[in-house]
Amino acid sequence: MEIIPANIFDLNALRKLERESFERDAWPIIDLIAVLTFPDVVRLKAVEDDRMIGFVAGDPRPRDGWGWIATIAVDTNFRRHGIGTALLHACEKRLGVPKSRLTVRTSNRGAITMYEREGYQTTDVWKAYYNDGEDAIVMEKTL
Repeated sequence: MEIIPANIFDLNALRKLERESFERDAWPIIDLIAVLTFPDVVRLKAVEDDRMIGFVAGDPRPRDGWGWIATIAVDTNFRRHGIGTALLHACEKRLGVPKSRLTVRTSNRGAITMYEREGYQTTDVWKAYYNDGEDAIVMEKTL
């Protein structure tokens, strides 16, 4: 597995990964195009055998002193192998800011556990953030 920059040619693979990972909250195609083309966005993919098996995008906000991990997803067949953690670390390094923030569903215990293990702490809860009304936990880490 290697982590390399993603680009617009990854649109179909990213769309499939998003639907698989975030069935209820998969980004619409216009958002996927944006994350793959907007300047300054950190976009990385985990690849094995020329296939995207993971993706992370980060939005650096240097004026605010932090960056936002906008999305992170790993193919269901490759979860629990450290790929999500590797993608998270790679994105954090490239954000170029002192802090990183993200949101996660309150029910996503696996992701919450990983983020806590990697130094993220809960800073807020956004009520009814997701499409189905589930709350989001806002987490932050000093890099």
